Amino acid sequence: MIRTVNLTKKYGDFFAIKNINLELEQGDVYGFIGPNGAGKTTTMRIIATLLEPSHGEAYVCGHSIYENPREIRRLVGYMPDFFGVYDDMKVIEYLEFFAAAYRIKGEARRKRCDELLEIVDLDFKRDAFANTLSRGQTQRLGLARVLLHDPQVLLLDEPLSGLDPRARIEMRSVLRRLGQLGKTIVVSSHILPELADICNKVGIIDRGVLGYSGTVADVMKIVREKTILQIALRGDQAAAAELLRKDPTVEEVRIDKEQLVVTLRSGQTEYAQLPTLLVSKGYQLLRFQEEELNLETAFMTLTKGVGAKI
Repeated sequence: MIRTVNLTKKYGDFFAIKNINLELEQGDVYGFIGPNGAGKTTTMRIIATLLEPSHGEAYVCGHSIYENPREIRRLVGYMPDFFGVYDDMKVIEYLEFFAAAYRIKGEARRKRCDELLEIVDLDFKRDAFANTLSRGQTQRLGLARVLLHDPQVLLLDEPLSGLDPRARIEMRSVLRRLGQLGKTIVVSSHILPELADICNKVGIIDRGVLGYSGTVADVMKIVREKTILQIALRGDQAAAAELLRKDPTVEEVRIDKEQLVVTLRSGQTEYAQLPTLLVSKGYQLLRFQEEELNLETAFMTLTKGVGAKI
């Protein structure tokens, strides 16, 4: 659905983005993660044919940004981070105005607008004036607008920016629903943990360089050099720790409040023998799990020194 090849944008000697290579399939929800100024917006605007690259190529649904930009615009819905609304229009009038611009006529227009208000959970605001909406509601209205022509690809630039916690939860719910509809979605954010539960793939960009692009699970595997286990049990913690230290796969065991934190040796990913060992010695396991690595830690690790590559 989306493929970029060495996509680069320069302003003088400054690289806004450098050699960006992406490949997304239908139904992918791709989290484009990086700090402000990292190159997310530049990349998305080039894919949307709103900005020409210095060199490189991008394809959307097989169409080149150079050879068929008009067809790409028909297939793409682009939502910028900030946009205006008309003060004297009601929500339903706002959507119908843009639906008319897409040449959606008559009963089909009203039906499409009603469907989208329900999808973005704004049907209760259909007769409110657009300028009275909250920031979160305005973002959802903007999302409904870019969905009017039923695009196959959505490019959403910082849709969670500036929202209060409740509005972020509501927007994430809408994005998950769109992903379930089979849309290919690129959603950028600098709010790192916000995207972990809605994206199946992520790209981590810093200072114009794409440091990593792949599945969320693979990000964690790459960043984590050693497996860390968290174990809660009934019994003598100190004795249990000493027992685990004797296992050749274990590098370190420490007691952290009411649990044991076990670090395996580098390259060790199998640990089924450890719970078996503890149970055989009479310990009752209350919790035995691999420590989760959050997306923010992954970002900081993968982008360390990336900008120096430019």
